[in-house]
Amino acid sequence: MENDIRTYPLDRLEQLAKEFGQPGFRAKQLYEWLHLHHATSFDEMTNLPKAFRAQLASAYPLKSARLINRQQSKDGTRKYVIQFADGQMVEAVGMPSGPQGERLTVCLSTQVGCAMACAFCATGREGFHRNLSPEEMIDQVSLVEKDFGRRVTNIVAMGQGEPFLNYDAVIEAFRKMNSVDSFNIGARHITVSTCGIITGIDALANEPEQFTLAISLHSAIQAKRDKLMPRVSAQRLPDLKTALMNYVEKTNRRVTLEYLLIKDANDREEDLEALLHFCEGLLCHVNLLPMNNVAGSPFQPAPLNTVNHWIDTLSRHHIEATLRRSRGSDIAGACGQLKNSL
Repeated sequence: MENDIRTYPLDRLEQLAKEFGQPGFRAKQLYEWLHLHHATSFDEMTNLPKAFRAQLASAYPLKSARLINRQQSKDGTRKYVIQFADGQMVEAVGMPSGPQGERLTVCLSTQVGCAMACAFCATGREGFHRNLSPEEMIDQVSLVEKDFGRRVTNIVAMGQGEPFLNYDAVIEAFRKMNSVDSFNIGARHITVSTCGIITGIDALANEPEQFTLAISLHSAIQAKRDKLMPRVSAQRLPDLKTALMNYVEKTNRRVTLEYLLIKDANDREEDLEALLHFCEGLLCHVNLLPMNNVAGSPFQPAPLNTVNHWIDTLSRHHIEATLRRSRGSDIAGACGQLKNSL
């Protein structure tokens, strides 16, 4: 984002303060307002001189995202339509959980739209528009945190877009979210979900932070996966497994495999056998996901007895598996339902 003061490091802000005739300590104050308090207006920065605030507002207008719409689910989940300075919009989701609701997870978007065109996903139908900047990802977290009035504890990059097609910006955003100068969210509480972009998996394995990796698998049979996820067909399953094995070896961290169970599409016995084979020797956890309603989609959720059979079978083979409870489906805020428009 050109001329966005939020991208300036502290030493650049010190130089800027000097240019405006301010002492050096003003730079630290400004930095804290931008990154610790996530101010959306210079008027909020009450410990800065009024004249300095006016100079900043004139020279560096803040390009913070704004909240366009907010819906709340009966389960407490909130979905947000967020608009950026150029008018483009994404959706983000805030999910409280825990006995006292003390945990707050933000599902954020990393792109406007998505190029992957997955058959079961509403976002893919709208096509790809552009990548988001680190600041635009941070804005999503800030808006959710301010709306709930409490600290965000977990981040999942499972909203719109393929994070590894915007790798550098996503990792920069994660590092800022992890920083004590910002949200101070533990790296292990920040999860990136990818369709299986192998170059991104390899790169993440070499990052110093222990961010969590999740793979949108959805089928361990190549022909079926190609049909469900056509734009990722170049990432062949044997190569994907090799990349995941290397990731585990380098990081000593478990991988989450996400599997959307779709009636008659990927829920048969041959699909289960293929998944068992894919998991062999891999330190992983399988998240089985319910198929959520997407307008115009021909897909239906797998029956509950099928889901239970899968969980039991995976467990018998010593593979950890859970059925992830769908959150916010009544407000189209669940997996596969997000769009980049009102």
